[in-house]
Amino acid sequence: MIERNHLICSMSRIGNCWDNAPMESFLGTMNQEWLNDQHFRIRAGAKSAIFEYIWIFYNRKRLHSSIGYTTPERYYVARCKQALVV
Repeated sequence: MIERNHLICSMSRIGNCWDNAPMESFLGTMNQEWLNDQHFRIRAGAKSAIFEYIWIFYNRKRLHSSIGYTTPERYYVARCKQALVV
């Protein structure tokens, strides 16, 4: 199936279960917060919903505890300003 779909298999060292953890966490959060068991008739609808989640909600509105309960966009802008000052 991997070869038939022209995919590259990504495998880590044996016993290293952490490689996919950030992505699995993100996908779980997206499914729970945004998609809520939606079913899409066409791929374009799914792409649009995922794009909206990432670029509109996740980066601009959703607060992230790992960056001081701010949005990634605000965090990035603040870091850029800080880099200019230093």
